[in-house]
Amino acid sequence: MRALILGAGGQLGRALAAALPDARALTRADLDLADPTGPDWGAYDTVLNAAAYTKVDAAETAEGRRAAWAANAAGPAALARIAAAHDLRLVHVSTEYVFDGTHDGLVPETAPIAPLSAYGASKAAGDAAVAVYERSWIVRPTWVIGDGANFARTMLGLAGRGISPTVVADQIGRPTLAADLARGIVALLDAEPGTYHLTNGGEPASWAEVARFVFERAGRDPGDVTETTTAEYFADKPDAAARPLNSVLDLSKAEKQGVALPDWRESLAGYLA
Repeated sequence: MRALILGAGGQLGRALAAALPDARALTRADLDLADPTGPDWGAYDTVLNAAAYTKVDAAETAEGRRAAWAANAAGPAALARIAAAHDLRLVHVSTEYVFDGTHDGLVPETAPIAPLSAYGASKAAGDAAVAVYERSWIVRPTWVIGDGANFARTMLGLAGRGISPTVVADQIGRPTLAADLARGIVALLDAEPGTYHLTNGGEPASWAEVARFVFERAGRDPGDVTETTTAEYFADKPDAAARPLNSVLDLSKAEKQGVALPDWRESLAGYLA
């Protein structure tokens, strides 16, 4: 594989670079997805796009909305045109924020696209642009945890400082460890192009339950994590973006292709260790 990784400075980008050590890995400083020009595209056969504007709340501002649409919609659309011109395989990483979180049960790839936020809308637009290219793989993870700032590291820091946080308990999903996700994405390249949901396996949990898992691993009492609702947590944050409550994705399509990630509890325990 002659692979080019975009967004190599992010959690997933770093994991992809580790999984594909022979690939060329570009950070945002090397290539801004809002203007994806410069590389010798003919030197590659596969482009893995892990770059995105991910400041969910900032995307609700005028400046943030413009940045989100440039990176998450216009950028992937340009990549799809480039991939088509050079006959490249294109992997584009999406998000569960393209859904409204009201689906009853596991959310399949075919669930209606109904983003609640400007960030989600920009990602949905990027998905739509990429999907028209027949050699594209759109991969949707949730709650990514890797090398960088993330929820697990935040909770670990709070546990170490003796702080007892209040965490939302009505947003349900599964953490996705970046290293597992990277390996899964590489494996999916042996499957037919299309849209795939790909997260770690195991029983779904709330953010509060994930926080309690981290606290227990850190030697703190899980009971030190108290619960709240999303509405209560954001009651004094009127500029915050709306979040989907049900982020439990249906993984059966990827599993039928032989691609399944470990239980999130097992992988998160290893990550914390």
